Amino acid sequence: MNGLDALRGTTPAKPHDARAIAALAANPGCARRALMDGAGVDKDRAARHLGFPAPFGQSPFAITRGNAFEALVKADGCAELLRMLRELLRLPLDEVAYHDVHNVGAHLRHTHTRALFDRAAREELGTLYDHPLLSLRIAGHTAYLEPDVVAFQQGGQFHIVEIKSFAVIDGQADPAAVAAAARQAAVYVLALRTLLEELGHDPLRVAHDVVLVCPENFANRPIATLVDVRRQLAVLKRQLARMTSIDRLLAELPDGVTFDLRPDDEGVPTRPAAELAQALHQVAARYAPDCLSTCDLCFFCRDEARRDGSSDLLGRQVRDALGGVATVEEALALAEGRGEPAPGQEEIARLLRDAERLRRECLA
Repeated sequence: MNGLDALRGTTPAKPHDARAIAALAANPGCARRALMDGAGVDKDRAARHLGFPAPFGQSPFAITRGNAFEALVKADGCAELLRMLRELLRLPLDEVAYHDVHNVGAHLRHTHTRALFDRAAREELGTLYDHPLLSLRIAGHTAYLEPDVVAFQQGGQFHIVEIKSFAVIDGQADPAAVAAAARQAAVYVLALRTLLEELGHDPLRVAHDVVLVCPENFANRPIATLVDVRRQLAVLKRQLARMTSIDRLLAELPDGVTFDLRPDDEGVPTRPAAELAQALHQVAARYAPDCLSTCDLCFFCRDEARRDGSSDLLGRQVRDALGGVATVEEALALAEGRGEPAPGQEEIARLLRDAERLRRECLA
């Protein structure tokens, strides 16, 4: 077995989907996540076995609402979506055809998608593609990805269309929901650019502006807007490159470390939870409160950070501002003058003391 296979052990590899790949961009500095995702470790099953299950997943009501909204947007050959795309992308009336790639058998969809996009790029055919199947290599494994819709403007570019059921109220949507949608759409953009490059076309024909479709206000009427995902693309590329060249992280692991759950014939983990936890503690995590909405191991890592008194608990902005101050206790000691700054901490120590002085003056 190679290093990643040994790290996963006898546990079957978990395939990556778009949400999992998008979550990589949410915390690119976490070595623990990079190794676990690179090895295909099922983090949800590991978290449950450790006693720290994450309450991820949509409620049945939310899933039903999302499916109903997507069906409305795609009804009658995506007629409602076409109306919005004409306004956003200025599509002339005679440019649009419609392909439902989902009707092709699953084993043929990826090949069929490649052929359709190759033909569109070569013959400049303006088309809407419903549920095409793309692929992306993740640390040596192939992940298959299914965007909601891909639109191709004749003489122009491909646009990823992401349909979400969270509402836009008075022109504003939940920033966290929009950010998550942008990260997921960036995965599709990268996968489609990779496909076009493999087919000999310019990958930049896939627009970095994705079309986000949401319900407007409290009605079910859809509204579309363009979202720039260049920042999410840059982070995603860096993280995927880091996972591809993961040998350095593997080389830093102590001998014998494995995340193997040792599942029985029923798939139930048999490895002692304390032993698995000890193995995870051998790999540095980079916990932040944002992990609570993106990573299955979030509660385990939060508990670890609390035990260590890590400054990660304060959030990424505070942690980055603190520089090399690793714990909350160390930060308080520097602020109150109870500790001497280590080499390189002189500036942050001065700022902390000034902040503490101002706090005391305000309280007085």
